[in-house]
Amino acid sequence: MTKKRKRQEDFQKVKLKVGKKKPKLENATDTTFKTKAIQIPEQLKEDGVLPTQNRKLNIKDLLSQMHHYSPGVKHNALLGLKELLSQYPFVIDAHLSSIISEVAAVFTDKDSSVRGAAVHLLQFLASKIRAEQIAPFFPLVSAHLSSAMTHISEGIQEDSLKVLDVLLEAYPALLTDRSIILLKNFVELISHQQLSKRLKSRDKLSWMLSVNPNRRVTSQQWRLNVLTRLKKFLQAVVDGSSDTEDEGLQEQKDNSHSVRNPICISWKLHANNQQHIQLFESGGLRPKINSSFRLRSLTSVMDSAEKGLSSAENLKGFIEIIIPLLIECWIEASPAQSAPILGNLLESESQQLMQQVLSIIHLLWKLTKRHDETYKMELWLRMNYLVDFKHHFMRHFPYSLQDTVKHKKKDLCKSNRNCMKSSNNIDHLLLNLTLCDIMVSLASTSTLQTDSGWLDMIRKFVTDTLQDGSKLNSKQVNRLLGVTWRLMQIQQNKVATEPLIKAVYTLYQQRNLLFPVRTLLLKFFSRVYQKEDLRTQRIRSRSKVLSRWLAGLPQQLALLGLRNPELSNQLIDIIHSAASRSNKELLQSLQATAARIYDPLDGTLVLLPAEAQRRLVQLVYFLPCLPASLLACLSRCCIMGRMSSDLAATLIGILHMRYRAPCW
Repeated sequence: MTKKRKRQEDFQKVKLKVGKKKPKLENATDTTFKTKAIQIPEQLKEDGVLPTQNRKLNIKDLLSQMHHYSPGVKHNALLGLKELLSQYPFVIDAHLSSIISEVAAVFTDKDSSVRGAAVHLLQFLASKIRAEQIAPFFPLVSAHLSSAMTHISEGIQEDSLKVLDVLLEAYPALLTDRSIILLKNFVELISHQQLSKRLKSRDKLSWMLSVNPNRRVTSQQWRLNVLTRLKKFLQAVVDGSSDTEDEGLQEQKDNSHSVRNPICISWKLHANNQQHIQLFESGGLRPKINSSFRLRSLTSVMDSAEKGLSSAENLKGFIEIIIPLLIECWIEASPAQSAPILGNLLESESQQLMQQVLSIIHLLWKLTKRHDETYKMELWLRMNYLVDFKHHFMRHFPYSLQDTVKHKKKDLCKSNRNCMKSSNNIDHLLLNLTLCDIMVSLASTSTLQTDSGWLDMIRKFVTDTLQDGSKLNSKQVNRLLGVTWRLMQIQQNKVATEPLIKAVYTLYQQRNLLFPVRTLLLKFFSRVYQKEDLRTQRIRSRSKVLSRWLAGLPQQLALLGLRNPELSNQLIDIIHSAASRSNKELLQSLQATAARIYDPLDGTLVLLPAEAQRRLVQLVYFLPCLPASLLACLSRCCIMGRMSSDLAATLIGILHMRYRAPCW
């Protein structure tokens, strides 16, 4: 074999045939391999303990999905969190920090459905988490809320108000601790800063109402939404202040630094000289100790920003910013701007906006009263805002509400579908009463002549409302009596106060009054009587209307009986107070009605509970005369067992003290 032939055999080509597989190369690499699953039970042991929801996701899985880029995944994660936490509430305590931080982070999410789900979840969590539990994490929640309120997106701003509603409802005290930042956010929601040309030299910024056409609601409706929340926030600040008085009629305090210390006297022990009464030690006044003990004193290191509205400087600064904006809102909603022909008639939306404006001013006025320099604050408020208030607020006073009613085609008003008519309800009354409350707080005895014009308008409105007040509720009556009391303090002569007392008495005489209304009227008359009794010790000039009211109390007590024991107790307390002051009219009426009150069969004495019976027995001591018929009634009450043996012994002790002088 030659070398050429041998070389051809070494490098001989393999001929491939159709349909046959290609033979594998000698140097081909085998890529086939086999796999087997490796199971580690300990790895899944920890997650297996955590409860899951319907989609088999636990708390860690759901919280991790909150960082997903897809809005749908985040929305489903929020819904899954609510489902999981409602089924297993104990998970909240174990993962509270993570839940709060993740939910607060989506307050500013771009997707509206995610923000809505976050609000619903926050509302659910608020019902499960106490204030002391969420307090360590509340600065983070407040920071996210502020970021949402000041966000550039209108939708995020609107949803931030919903978050604010939830927090105000559940944690008002925690929210008001950061009042300065949130109040500035409220201002920025309805206005913007602008450097005033007049104030350039002072480097001060003025605020102007802003208009955003991109919002889904009108500018007036948006301001109404913001001011409604601002009013709730300020109300929470006022409620959290122990030094601020409630609105309306207040109890008269003899001394702001003292409290009443009543002492119980036993007639049996006192008659036997076994109980000694120290006149000055048991006189009813005791120093009030205001303890400000804390684990760590923060007063010295707390700056004005941290004090919030408790600082007079911060309160003045906020008033200077918000009052001009509120006046601008009032001007836009006032009748002169909306419909000049209607005069002082308001539409529903305008009335709501104006009510919020006045409510905010009223709350700010109440906050000014808790500072030591109250008199200076009142002078500052009067000097800066009385002129604007008279010009804008009192211009169309009093205001009334108009309803827009849509009639059907078959109606008589076919040509005019929207007919304006006066509303039969009294929703507008709260607006007028709030305005009266604000204005009378700016008046005083020294400024009576200057303010006589608009004070007469308020006095006439109050008098007319009281005389026709059959449909008033307790809140409105409370406001009315508060304004009435303030008017009586401003002008204390009988010519001015007697018509006001007569108007209140007209309301008091009406039948079927609600029990809270009747209670407020009794407190008002009792307070007026005590005030007049102190004044008439020097000047004997009693109110005839007040004397008539006092004279009718015993008869009302006899007629009331057991129908309303609480109201009967109030009547007994007032009668006892007036009888101890030897009021002639009341003692004569009590003497004439004594037989009915102490009747052993159906008298007031035998119908009321034991404590009320004790007070009625004590009234026997003040009766001008003890006739035989009355003594017989009292004797039968004791014999028939209509009173306890101790009370019968008390009655005998009272009669023993008076037996030598049965008639005074």
